[in-house]
Amino acid sequence: MFVSPAFAQAAGQPGGIAGGIEAFLPLILIFVVFYFLMIRPQQKRMKAHKELLGQLRRGDRVVTSGGILGTVNKVVDDKEVVVEIAEGVRVRVLRATIQDIVSKTEPVAAEADTPADK
Repeated sequence: MFVSPAFAQAAGQPGGIAGGIEAFLPLILIFVVFYFLMIRPQQKRMKAHKELLGQLRRGDRVVTSGGILGTVNKVVDDKEVVVEIAEGVRVRVLRATIQDIVSKTEPVAAEADTPADK
């Protein structure tokens, strides 16, 4: 005879696991869209930039992240390079700060390709 309004409202609503999945479906859909529109392209750009830095060698003309143009004078190690930004002016920069290679140099010919003395 005296039925609580809370029990009456709960009886008519579908519950269970299906109701919980339907509540999270929009969030899952948003995450999938963000992955394909933002995260995946950024990962591709990072991979291409890493490959670009791996191909860096002496004589390449580069642009740093600060906008400075220079020529790679020496590759110190896997983290640093020496860049000549003006005649006689050399600075050490982190390899990761190089944004782009403007012009690449040709690889030096191997010693075996030169004619031998007879």
